[in-house]
Amino acid sequence: MAASPDVMSEAMAHFADHCAICHGTDGAGRTHIADGLYPKPPDMKQAATQNLSDGELYYIIRNGVRFTGMPAFGEASDDDDQDSWKLVVFIRHLPTMTPEEVAHMEEMIPKSPMEAQQDEEIQKFLRGDDTSTTPPQVHLHH
Repeated sequence: MAASPDVMSEAMAHFADHCAICHGTDGAGRTHIADGLYPKPPDMKQAATQNLSDGELYYIIRNGVRFTGMPAFGEASDDDDQDSWKLVVFIRHLPTMTPEEVAHMEEMIPKSPMEAQQDEEIQKFLRGDDTSTTPPQVHLHH
């Protein structure tokens, strides 16, 4: 599959929704979820991943990796799984991602209702729309 703006856009959205929770928005595998996994998700920008063939990457996405946190994301049918092939194209792009692309990916990651409410409260406070005198409390788990 060739890298085109449409393919990259769809793959980026798919990666943000399904992969970034463990692999990070930049593919480096530094996330809170990844910290609890053994083995750790690889830094997909590095040679260990980038030297895999497209077919090997596709196989890993579609079938997962036994005894790791990597689930199978492939379709149940034997038909070509275009979403997985688009992810292969995106994984090839990870080493050259710009800071703007990483920031855009972070905006695309789905948020829980609580996270969305916290973000709104913070934005209200920063705009001066919040009538309280203290900034909103954000509880983070580390």
